[in-house]
Amino acid sequence: MRVTLLLAATAVACLASTTVATAQSSTSVPVEVASPVVQPIRASKIILVGDSTTAVAGGWGPSFCARHVTSFLTCVNLARGGRSSGNYRTEGSWDIALGEMASPGYVATYVLIQFGHNDQPGKPGRSTDLATEFPANLKRYVEEARARGAIPVLLTPLTRRQFIDGRLQNDLEPWAEAVRRVAAETATPLVDLNASSDAAVQALGPVMSARFAQAIPLPEVGAALLTGTTIPAAGAAPVVPGPVLPPIQNNATVEPMGQAKLAFDYTHLGSEGADFFAAMVTRDLVLAVPALRRLLIL
Repeated sequence: MRVTLLLAATAVACLASTTVATAQSSTSVPVEVASPVVQPIRASKIILVGDSTTAVAGGWGPSFCARHVTSFLTCVNLARGGRSSGNYRTEGSWDIALGEMASPGYVATYVLIQFGHNDQPGKPGRSTDLATEFPANLKRYVEEARARGAIPVLLTPLTRRQFIDGRLQNDLEPWAEAVRRVAAETATPLVDLNASSDAAVQALGPVMSARFAQAIPLPEVGAALLTGTTIPAAGAAPVVPGPVLPPIQNNATVEPMGQAKLAFDYTHLGSEGADFFAAMVTRDLVLAVPALRRLLIL
C-alpha cells in the first residue's frame, strides 16, 4: 500500500514539474509572427477623348465607365459635346488629356480617341478638311499619346440613325474610312464602331433604333419612323415647291457647341442607347487590345 501511494505521489510531482516548465517556456520565449507579404497594386487607366457621342451627357462613355471596367482600370471620360479633332485641341481639352496620361502609379494608360461628327462640313469653328486636316489631327493625337507613354486606340465615329426608305444613311462613312487608314498607317489598334453600329442600327430599323435617343419623338416624327424614312427631329419638314425629296435633318443645328440638352434626335444617346453601344465598344475593344480583357467586363 505504501509503495502504491509513493508511486502516485511521484507521478503527480513529475506532471506538475512538466506543466510548470511548459508554462515558463511559453511565457519567457516570445513567438514572432511573420508579416503578410503585400503585393503592390497593378492598376491601369483608360481615358476617353471625343465628342458628344462619347461624352457624359449623350454618349456611350458613361455606361462604359460605370458598367464595363473593373476596379483595376480607372476610367476618365474627357469627351466633350460639339468637339472635333480640331477644336478639341485648340480649346485646351487635349492638354488636360495629356496631363492625365502623365499621372503616376499606373502600369499602363490607354487613350480611346473618337472624332468625326463635328469634323463634317457646316459647323464653323469645328469642321476640318476630310482629306488633309482630319487625318493629320488624328496622327498627331496618336504620336503625342505615345510620347507620353500611353497606348492610343482609334475609334471610327458612331453612326447616326437617319433612314430613307428603310435604309440607314450612314453619312459618317467617309470619316470612318479616314480613321481606318490612319490606324493602318500608324499601326494603332482600331475599334470600328461605325461599322458595328451601322450593322446593328440597320438591323433594328428606324422604329427600334429610335429607342436609343435621349427623349421620345414628337408625334409626327414618330409617325414618320413607321414609314421607314425619318424626318427632322424637331418636327415635320416644311413643304416647299418642286419635286418631293426625303427631308434631311441639318445635323449642325442639333449638335451644338453649347450645354448638353435632353431631346430627341438621331445622334445622341439616352440610357438605353448608351448601354447598348458601350457593350459594343467593350466587345470590340477586347478584340482590338487583348491585353485589356482582364480589365473589362463583357
